[in-house]
Amino acid sequence: MNAPKLDDIDLKILDAIQRDGRITKLALAEKVGLSPTPCWMRLRRLEKAGIISGYHARVASRTIAPVANVLMEVTLGNHRQADFDRFERAVRQMPEIVACWSVGGGVDYILKVMTRDVDAYQRLVDGMLEREIGIERYFTYIVTRTVKEETVLPMAELVVRS
Repeated sequence: MNAPKLDDIDLKILDAIQRDGRITKLALAEKVGLSPTPCWMRLRRLEKAGIISGYHARVASRTIAPVANVLMEVTLGNHRQADFDRFERAVRQMPEIVACWSVGGGVDYILKVMTRDVDAYQRLVDGMLEREIGIERYFTYIVTRTVKEETVLPMAELVVRS
C-alpha cells in the first residue's frame, strides 16, 4: 500500500479532529500552529485523500437502553471465495453486527454484535443459521465489562517517519 506522506502538522490535525470533530477552524489552526487558511487547506487535502472519512458523534449506548455486547467467532463450512462473499454480504445487511473482521488463525471471522439482550443475540444467531450463510461453527463471548475501547487512532505510533 502506498501510504501518503504525512508530516507532523498533518498528524497534529488528525489527532485534534479525532478528539474533537466539532473544533472550529480557528481553534484547530491555533492548536497545530498554523494560520487558518493553510490549516484549512491541509484539512481539505486530508479529506480529499480519503484519510478523513467522516465526522461522527460517539453515542453512549448504555445511556439510551441496556445493551448486550457480544464477540462472536465464526468458522465457515467451506472456504471458496463464493462462500466468503455470501457470508460477508449477509453480515453487511445486519445492523446488530457493528464490526466484522476476517482473520487468520483458527477461525474465519470475528464479529462485534450489539443487541438489546442475550435473547435478542440468540435470535440473531438462529436467524443467521436458518439463512444458511455458510456458518459451520460459532463461539460466543459475552462482554461483561469494557476495560478500554478507543476511537482515537494512536497517530504517533502508527505513522512511520523517514
